[in-house]
Amino acid sequence: MSNTAIIVVDIQNDYFPGGKWLLDNVEAAADNAARIIGAARAADELVIHIRHETPSPDAPFFVPGSEGAMLHHKVAALPHEAVILKHFMNPFRQTRLLETLRAKNIEHVTVVGNMSHMCIDAVTRACDDFGFDTTVIHDACATHDLEFNGVTVPAAQVHAAFMAALRFGYATVVSTEEYLRG
Repeated sequence: MSNTAIIVVDIQNDYFPGGKWLLDNVEAAADNAARIIGAARAADELVIHIRHETPSPDAPFFVPGSEGAMLHHKVAALPHEAVILKHFMNPFRQTRLLETLRAKNIEHVTVVGNMSHMCIDAVTRACDDFGFDTTVIHDACATHDLEFNGVTVPAAQVHAAFMAALRFGYATVVSTEEYLRG
């Protein structure tokens, strides 16, 4: 096994059409994430799936036990792949993610998933803090419009701003094509 892991963050049904919290461009991002996962599996790299549940019956999405909280079929975990359940934005918080990566002597992590401005940002910064060489596949991540102080920020701008910030100091940020070319 290599010393690289793919961390697949929150690619869950509630973010897709018919779910409770639709993301912009989520289908294309999931297709790209599936390509990255396929390449990782072919290279015998560790694939870790992160699945978020909000431990509250009145949660706006990712309700425990709901279909919306399940991993999307495009990136379904294989039986031998770890699926780590989290309840916070940072998937290292109160989970076994760090222990899993260290047990496998992982040095490099590649991040794909949702949402660019929340959990992708959180996991990428934490990976850097823990000393992992980190890559984010920007077109394998999705987000949605945000609102602040009466201003709506379109999803594409939210995504670009967060990818630019991560690239500035926390990770290498590349497209699916760039990553697969090696």
